Amino acid sequence: MDLPDIAPGTVWLVGAGPGDPGLITAYAAHGLAHAEVIVYDALVDSQILSLANPDAEMVFAGKRGGRPSANQDDISQRLVALAQAGRRVLRIKGGDPCVFGRGGEEALALAQAGIPFRLVPGITVGIGGLAYAGIPATHRDTNAAITFITGHTAGGDVPKNLDWTALSKGSPTLVLYMALGHLECIADLLVTAGRNPQESVAIITNATMPSQRTLFTTLEAAAGAAKAAAMMPPALVVIGENVAFHDRLEWFQAIGDSD
Repeated sequence: MDLPDIAPGTVWLVGAGPGDPGLITAYAAHGLAHAEVIVYDALVDSQILSLANPDAEMVFAGKRGGRPSANQDDISQRLVALAQAGRRVLRIKGGDPCVFGRGGEEALALAQAGIPFRLVPGITVGIGGLAYAGIPATHRDTNAAITFITGHTAGGDVPKNLDWTALSKGSPTLVLYMALGHLECIADLLVTAGRNPQESVAIITNATMPSQRTLFTTLEAAAGAAKAAAMMPPALVVIGENVAFHDRLEWFQAIGDSD
């Protein structure tokens, strides 16, 4: 396989996938092996980072909700500065860099500075995490649409600019990223907007990793069930009829159903 190298003065914005090291792309592995500087976030598994060029400079730039984190503008400007210094730079993020990963913001900063870059997609947890929980993202008998939603804004609040009524009525399957802290509020918004309170919900933590836990519950009970089961972020919340497929398709461990 003939893949391009990272040229001096360029940046690759790379998705590491949802966690399982086997799910990274050939481009991601190739980039790790050839980069001079690797800027990585908190959700990139150490086994993936072990594929890095042994001489590469490793720069941690993780962002975790509710914890001290690197400033996004500082991260973007550091990528610019490293490239302007002629370094071969790889910025690697969990999942896909442009699915709630701020990869678009970093790409815009690079473009504004005239820095050549490449976007390398990764498997987003909203796809990979569902597969590892035995939940198909789409199925011809149940849903012709799926909607990905962030559970909080950059400021940590529930998104106020979403049409919850349209989401409730318009999408058979909802996948919520980073929603655990606001799950009670979001469930109330959806039920008020017309969603069935008894609808099936799966809450997946540490998706695709050996420590993955999957809790099956209902929309109205989800927040209490998650608290009782001590579910911790990073977590994915899946709402919809497709959750029921886990009974036949689940091939990874689960912690059981919750009433």
